Amino acid sequence: MRLRTLFVTTRRGAHEVRHVAERWLAAHLPPDDPDDPGADGLADRAALLIAELTANAALHGRVRGREARLDVRLDTSELRIEVTDARGDRWPALQRPDCGGERGRGLLLVDALAGDWGVRPYHPGGKTVWAVCRR
Repeated sequence: MRLRTLFVTTRRGAHEVRHVAERWLAAHLPPDDPDDPGADGLADRAALLIAELTANAALHGRVRGREARLDVRLDTSELRIEVTDARGDRWPALQRPDCGGERGRGLLLVDALAGDWGVRPYHPGGKTVWAVCRR
């Protein structure tokens, strides 16, 4: 199963595509049960990852006149999230935020929630940031 959609690299665009993805996740994944200690929280983890990666694309990957793409794929073993933007010159890096700072925690969240994640170039220009959650 797959969700693939373009979005405008603005706060509003990231917000709207996140809600599209949340509805898609709700239709394709069992709901997370907070009362079940065995529940893996896949839908919640995926929603947080999508929110962070699309927000990063809107904040750091914006190129005037170009859209970003969200691609979510679900199979029997994993859920893969990819966000592609047009800024190939800005690659995200995991860093420790300043103690009182309000920024710099996003990739720490991605690193904590995803089973694996990374960045690769996107031809003809841009980058794809991806994250995988194993089922």
